[in-house]
Amino acid sequence: MENDNLLFSRLRSVRSRKRTIRKDVERQIRAKYERSRELWKIRKNLPLMPLDKPYQKGFVRFFVVRNDVKQSKDRDFFEGILKKINTYMYSDNRKFLKKKRKFGRKIYVEREQKLRYITSFSWNYPKLELTDRERQYFEKKEDYYPVRKIFGTYYQFTEPRRFTLRVKPNMITHYKPLDLELEKEYAALDSYLGQHKVIGIIHKTILCKSNPWKETYQRKLIKSRKYVTCTMSATEIAESLEDL
Repeated sequence: MENDNLLFSRLRSVRSRKRTIRKDVERQIRAKYERSRELWKIRKNLPLMPLDKPYQKGFVRFFVVRNDVKQSKDRDFFEGILKKINTYMYSDNRKFLKKKRKFGRKIYVEREQKLRYITSFSWNYPKLELTDRERQYFEKKEDYYPVRKIFGTYYQFTEPRRFTLRVKPNMITHYKPLDLELEKEYAALDSYLGQHKVIGIIHKTILCKSNPWKETYQRKLIKSRKYVTCTMSATEIAESLEDL
């Protein structure tokens, strides 16, 4: 009798075996995810090697401080701001054109280039190192993103007239060497971690979030058109009921 009890106590239930298998799979995914992040850092930190013969690849356009601002006492101040909000645009020619359809015809128009805006997260990020004086030249704005269906807050520079665009040849002087074994291992891990089921496990166990779609599409009701429509309808219904 005692031997039978000992035998049954050592037998694992189906639920326990499934739990063990799930834990083993999660452990393997975690190890591959950490290895992928490690390889990504190695690839990113590979040193650049100088080219024997530099070559030109199109043109680059960016913002510079205007000449009249350079001659003023605020030259260093605006140059410091420009380093944090400057943008670069590349093109095959100096004109920086793009195709646009107008009245059924395709025409070429100049590509618009703006200064980089600062997100609400970067605004409070210490690494950006925005001084109190620099913050006075930014205006807080809020815009609706139709793709994500949320309202986003950002900070925009209020005096873009301080800068002007400049075009120069885009010279390629360095290259990053490729490690074939490293690239092969990283591609295999990236292919495995990109599977649909694996992505769900990563979000739930490693990143500690289960991809909550409600938070992705959540927005303030007071700024929603549906909320206004429903509120007006409910008010009208209440008034009609009061009249009865």
